[in-house]
Amino acid sequence: MPINITMPALSPTMTEGNLAKWHKAVGDKVEAGDVIAEIETDKATMEVEAVDEGVLGKIIVAEGTENVPVNEVIAVLLEEGESASDAVAQQPAKAPASSKSEAPKVMPTPQKPTPTPQAPSGNRVFVSPLARRLAAEKGIDLSAVKGSGPHGRIVKADVESAPTGTTAPTSSPTTVPAIDTKSMVDALGIKYTEIPNNNIKKITAQRLVESKQTVPHFYLTIDCEIDNLLQTRKEVNDKAAGKYKLSVNDFIIKACAMALKSYPAANVSWSNKAILQYEQADISVAVSTPNGLITPIVRGADDKGMREISDEVKDLAGRAREGKLKPEEFQGGTFTVSNLGMFGIKEFAAIINPPQACILAVGAGREQPVAYNGEIKIKTVMSCTLSTDHRAVDGAVGAEFLQILKEYIENPVNMLV
Repeated sequence: MPINITMPALSPTMTEGNLAKWHKAVGDKVEAGDVIAEIETDKATMEVEAVDEGVLGKIIVAEGTENVPVNEVIAVLLEEGESASDAVAQQPAKAPASSKSEAPKVMPTPQKPTPTPQAPSGNRVFVSPLARRLAAEKGIDLSAVKGSGPHGRIVKADVESAPTGTTAPTSSPTTVPAIDTKSMVDALGIKYTEIPNNNIKKITAQRLVESKQTVPHFYLTIDCEIDNLLQTRKEVNDKAAGKYKLSVNDFIIKACAMALKSYPAANVSWSNKAILQYEQADISVAVSTPNGLITPIVRGADDKGMREISDEVKDLAGRAREGKLKPEEFQGGTFTVSNLGMFGIKEFAAIINPPQACILAVGAGREQPVAYNGEIKIKTVMSCTLSTDHRAVDGAVGAEFLQILKEYIENPVNMLV
């Protein structure tokens, strides 16, 4: 019988995506593994491969359509012996977001065995859009509902059958209405050019607002002298003779990983039932791309050498700017590093990337006078500001972590042995 091709969930947090491009047309033969479409998610534009084989019989969602819900039927795949008449549309075709009304000649998309949403853990709750809306209408606390869908996902039936006592608290904070900037600017008669927000920027904005509204941020700043680090970097790069080149940020990533390994109390996340303490240091690295900010991950950085970290960061950052990262390459880090020192920024405080509990904001190294036993010396000083989720990492824990981090940064030879 015909196989429905649905909008895949390419990440645990994805609820909808934009159908950017079709690579197959109606009538084309499809084999498992064929790239059939490109989908723009909350973090990147990714190719989707077929998991079944057959012939594309009908397109349901047109190329260019935005905000297509996960699991919505986007096309129909015909098996051997079936004809186009067997491809029954199960939902009305959608016109592209652009003004083009002509039906595209390209076609549907099965999902590759990309990572599927995992069972809920900690305070993360995976839920279908319909179930989320229904829960909101009924005032149901989703954290108390057990999901019966794939990989523990909460679906409509779970919300409808939720037992008594799962009602969400009524004392939730009041949501402040968003300012209608466009209307205000229009009223003032100020001239401007509209630059449409892509999915990445929309989701990033949403997560930043949620983080600042729901996570109690606490900030700690420490100054690190990096003259030894700069000298060590120069010596290592000189010996490399062009085979590789370490950056200051590579040293910082390694230092963070080593500090987390030495002091795991800072390598944690908050959940309502328990603090989740991670077994390895997976360092997310903030990378600016043409489409917005993304944080690819150096996994197990505490066990990797400097050259391996450097090569991996260059590869991840390059593919991030091209929108070619896989979901598992930018989801699931335990700690984030955001470095704006290359832009001359002296100091800043970054917003935490949930469910992580810490993000380190790194400023530029600057020569400045430092007092030593009554003598003034000129040192290169770099300010590092740690933003913590105060529920999981309080002031004392954050301060202890920064002391250890400072020791590694100021004595980089300890990271090379």
